[in-house]
Amino acid sequence: MTAASVRAPTRPLTVRTVEVDDPGDLLPRLPDPGGTAWLRHGEGMVGWGEAARVEAGTGGDRFARAGAALDALLGRAEVVDDVGIAGTGPIAFGSFTFDARSRRSVLIIPRVVLGRRDGRAWLTVVGDEPPDGWRADAVEALPRPGRIRYAGASIPELRWIEAVAATVRELRRGEGALEKVVLARDVLVWAEAPLDLRALAHRLAERFPSCYTFLCDGLVGATPELLVRRAGPLVESVVLAGSAARGADDAEDARLGGALLRSEKDLAEHRPAVASVSDVLAPRCAALAVDAAPSLLRLDNVQHLATAVTGTLAQPASALELAAALHPTAAVCGTPRAAALERIRALEGMDRARYSGPVGWVDARGDGEWGIALRCAEVDGRRARLFAGAGIVAGSLPEAELEETRLKLRAMQSALES
Repeated sequence: MTAASVRAPTRPLTVRTVEVDDPGDLLPRLPDPGGTAWLRHGEGMVGWGEAARVEAGTGGDRFARAGAALDALLGRAEVVDDVGIAGTGPIAFGSFTFDARSRRSVLIIPRVVLGRRDGRAWLTVVGDEPPDGWRADAVEALPRPGRIRYAGASIPELRWIEAVAATVRELRRGEGALEKVVLARDVLVWAEAPLDLRALAHRLAERFPSCYTFLCDGLVGATPELLVRRAGPLVESVVLAGSAARGADDAEDARLGGALLRSEKDLAEHRPAVASVSDVLAPRCAALAVDAAPSLLRLDNVQHLATAVTGTLAQPASALELAAALHPTAAVCGTPRAAALERIRALEGMDRARYSGPVGWVDARGDGEWGIALRCAEVDGRRARLFAGAGIVAGSLPEAELEETRLKLRAMQSALES
């Protein structure tokens, strides 16, 4: 376990939020190729610069350590917020590792945040004025990607299939408590020039508008899965587990979707994922509602079984605290959690880093949104590492699970290749 480290001014942060005219498309407003972002259906927030940074370290309490450091920073902040809605005033964007043993969990308070939602737009500045390079009318021309080449993976596809087959055999024997394991794999990519994260995020947001497009400290992606949203006392989570391809036409699409809704293999994968969320939220809520049956969430290239879980908190808890309690859900780890995590560490042959960890934002009120970092890549200059996973149950077929990961990888591959 390593402790959290904080990079911030010694004096209290001064924060001002003002209402502004609608800025239009947010990602081209970022003045540099990095930045932070959280967007859905064209609304959300982008940020740039770093007023403060909390690196959470390792260990199961990394969320709590990061949250305590953030609370200390925000508790001393001098804030003038003329807008006063969720996401205004000082906020932190964050991304956390899947495994407590991994590093790179981080919270970032940007120097500037530009947001728009529900017909309102705002600008938040930490410090006396926006940093150099910011203009209210600035719109960047986002570059197209150069040539890329695929450079292998942490483990080859054949070895991954063997790991899936070994897991299926173990599950079918039924000798232990293990019911489901989510196994992930990666693909390594090299580009001819440094990758522009804004451009990757912009392509993802255009293709997957109903997903949550995120950008945080080199992690970029578009996740369909909302881990938790907190707005005052109200909480919401959308659980995804069980997937199928989209059809070539409406008839095939309906057939594939209907088969997914009836698939006992996919329902067996979905049920523990829902339980892993409702079991955590139920004791924290005065009231909790869970969809009676899953529905279909249709994306551009894949459709998922989806179940919404909504509730009213009995006691205050921030969005970050709720994300910490929920992670890792059975949708990205398995059931039971400890046994599944042990098998993941033994079989995957890689560090997931921040793939399938919580990613999102939290404000000084505790409101926020956190997704699960799926359909994503860790980018470092010219290098990108893409990830995808599949839930393995006793009814899984290894080759079909490999094909599912290929389908999921196409989201990031299309952003890199377009």
